[in-house]
Amino acid sequence: MRFVIQIIKEQLSNFSLILRLASFDIKGMYQMHYLGVLWQFLNPAIQIGAYWFVFGIGIRSGRPVDDIPFFVWLFVGLVPWFFINPSITQGSNSIYTKVNLVSKMKFPVSVLPTITIMKNMYNFLMMSIILVLILALNKINPGIYLLQLPYYVFALLAFLFSMTLLCSTISVMIRDFQTAINSMIRMLFFLTPIVWNASRLDPQLLNILKLNPIYYLIDGFRNTILFKTWFFEDLGLTFYFWSITLLILFIGSYMHIKFRDKFVDYL
Repeated sequence: MRFVIQIIKEQLSNFSLILRLASFDIKGMYQMHYLGVLWQFLNPAIQIGAYWFVFGIGIRSGRPVDDIPFFVWLFVGLVPWFFINPSITQGSNSIYTKVNLVSKMKFPVSVLPTITIMKNMYNFLMMSIILVLILALNKINPGIYLLQLPYYVFALLAFLFSMTLLCSTISVMIRDFQTAINSMIRMLFFLTPIVWNASRLDPQLLNILKLNPIYYLIDGFRNTILFKTWFFEDLGLTFYFWSITLLILFIGSYMHIKFRDKFVDYL
């Protein structure tokens, strides 16, 4: 437990530095592009348009999901996914790409995955604003259920921090792991009901899909915004999600503290 406490203390004590470095990363990412940070919106917009055309128009023929327009249903699921995907893939590689730089400075290596998460959170916030406009245009009002949205955002951040801490530590020592993570994320996109509706699946198969913690997050955002369901209505799944997240955090914290003094030796 002391490893987890140490890691969390490092994030809190360096939080202002994390925000500054995340801001520098955002500005530097598109510095040489004519459209600059506009690509933060263009990239997801192109992907959303493609998914909507293939799955909404091509496969579903424009049919809604439980009386919710498919585009709205799709967009609500893609907003957290477009935060999860780059945060895990980039965060898993964050220590390896910058460990030489950090070894010459005085802040802990454990903040590097958090910087990646904060950098991607900017796009998450912008897409959330667009989501509000889409909901307003479609006259969808979550009402009092919006009170639990901060809970799911916190759960999302906790899961991403735990995953990136563990994966970034392993990726330094085993470079094949980064390739495996990239492949796994691509696979999870289709195994997680983001662009397709899992409600008609066999209950046993659906329970298998729920073993994926990302399912809990995507489903939670939709339940909050579209289907007006409280998170405590499925305490079993909630307990499972937090058990997995805390286990990943504990293992990631232990491995990070144990091996971080040797990171440079693996390069």
